[in-house]
Amino acid sequence: MSFRHIVRIAGVDVEGDLPLEYGLTKIKGVGPRIARACATRLGLDPRMKVGYLDERSVESIESFLRDPVRYGVPPWMVNRRKDYEAGTDKHLLGSDLILAVKQDIEREIRIRSWRGVRHSLGLKVRGQRTHTTGRIGPVVGVTKGKSKQK
Repeated sequence: MSFRHIVRIAGVDVEGDLPLEYGLTKIKGVGPRIARACATRLGLDPRMKVGYLDERSVESIESFLRDPVRYGVPPWMVNRRKDYEAGTDKHLLGSDLILAVKQDIEREIRIRSWRGVRHSLGLKVRGQRTHTTGRIGPVVGVTKGKSKQK
């Protein structure tokens, strides 16, 4: 069993000296919970170094990450529940996840939902305060000391 310093999993280069559980979280769309589920469902040690994975294990990890529900993971753990187009539970990775989020935002802007309006105006979307935070542009108002206009 040889050690590899970089292992390519699901199109991402993962450092070989990371534990499997943390190495999988370097893939966009995979968090700690789904990484732990992947390791335990496939019978791999979550603390084992990524560099010691063989090709068969890497292929099984990629297969698991493409469709975790097929491996017995509950649907609430996937990152794309009840997809807008297909209506099914999916788990997206990398650029597919980024593209899906962009399409969701564009759809909300197009239908003029509250979130879409906030997105289009560049304001905060999730109910945060905007009185003092989230300001953009140059500073307006107070001048200090000798730089005051007379």
